[in-house]
Amino acid sequence: SFAYFTLKDRLPQILTRVIDTLHRHKNEFFEEHGEKGVEAEKRAISFLSKLRNELQTDKPVTPLEDELPDAALWNQYLDYQRNLPNGSGEPSWFQSPWLYVECYMYRRIHAALAQNPPIDNFDVFKEGKAQNFFESQEAVIALCTYFQELLKNIKDLDEKQLQEELFKLLQVSLWGNKCDLSFSAGEDSSQKSSPLQSLENMVPYILVNDMEKVWSLLVNAKKNRTERSNVRVDIILDNAGFELVSDLVLADFLLSSKLADEIYFHGKSIPWYVSDTTKHDFNWTIKQLGSANHMWMSRCGINWEGNLKKGVWVFRDHMFWTLPHDFSSMSEVAPDLYAELQKSNLLLFKGDLNYRKLTGDRKWEYTVPFHQALNKFHPAPLCSLRTLKSDTQVGLKPGQGEQIQASEPEWMVSGKYGVVQFDAGL
Repeated sequence: SFAYFTLKDRLPQILTRVIDTLHRHKNEFFEEHGEKGVEAEKRAISFLSKLRNELQTDKPVTPLEDELPDAALWNQYLDYQRNLPNGSGEPSWFQSPWLYVECYMYRRIHAALAQNPPIDNFDVFKEGKAQNFFESQEAVIALCTYFQELLKNIKDLDEKQLQEELFKLLQVSLWGNKCDLSFSAGEDSSQKSSPLQSLENMVPYILVNDMEKVWSLLVNAKKNRTERSNVRVDIILDNAGFELVSDLVLADFLLSSKLADEIYFHGKSIPWYVSDTTKHDFNWTIKQLGSANHMWMSRCGINWEGNLKKGVWVFRDHMFWTLPHDFSSMSEVAPDLYAELQKSNLLLFKGDLNYRKLTGDRKWEYTVPFHQALNKFHPAPLCSLRTLKSDTQVGLKPGQGEQIQASEPEWMVSGKYGVVQFDAGL
């Protein structure tokens, strides 16, 4: 299965790159922290080499030994895996749910650094994320230019034209999800060309297209809002780099077109899945845009900084996003986060990992309704924007999956297909 290939090849590759990154920064650690920095680097590398060996030799998954705030939840989850009625007792790397052990690996990478001050705040994936951003410059410029031109006459657009623009930017945000460094094991995955030019040709690859439903929800929310109630959209982010810029443009469009009054962004509280967005990445990206020597790029960055200052954009992180749990257990494990999401008019979940957690990462029949796969996770109406990079997919028409499978056996993991999949909630 794809899970087997991921564990056998991709995850050890990622660990090797992390170890390599620490090696390369040895001098920097010495300059900043002296011998302490070098000692910490050695300890972190030895911890990670041991982790790689455990993974490759299918050792049992061990409890976390650090004192970080989420350690108890992880260890409870390990007990839960041990006691599953159909389980084999001791979960090991190759005999456990893929989602669990993959999340566990990233949590252990975090522990390797967090337990080794003074390098405990070093993000081993930061360089790759920055590189993805810089290598996507052309696409970023094209998108920012398009958007700033659009803003000039956004007030004159009628409803049909607004709808068209929303659909365009939803698609840019959807296909932005192709730029994923954990998928390419850290190899270059930047967006080289303007995504706007190829949107027409990509439409046939959207397997479920619920953009109309998203539009009518937003239009109705706008019509029904009162003085006291704001229309709020929450975007649960995925990758930094070009994808994040496409999400920020979509968010700005929602505000500028008055389809939303406030946007909440949800990112990761620790470095995660190589290219996932942390608070640092979020702020860094907006600063980079603001100080760019391209007029429309810097206009975007400066406006977005203004949105954050005014409080119409808010960035939040929460440790639940980096736990191994499906979202169906959020109301139990993180009731505060669930209650926060309930305040939203629309939740936009970006990317493949969020989709796996929405649907419990199960081997569903393709035709199982999305609503059913969500397993009672309904804080608010939600929509998943996701390109397929793992073998779970629901909500297809009868025969649709089988038909593609016949000509393209890799269709579920190639990133070539996408979904804009909506669920109205209760």
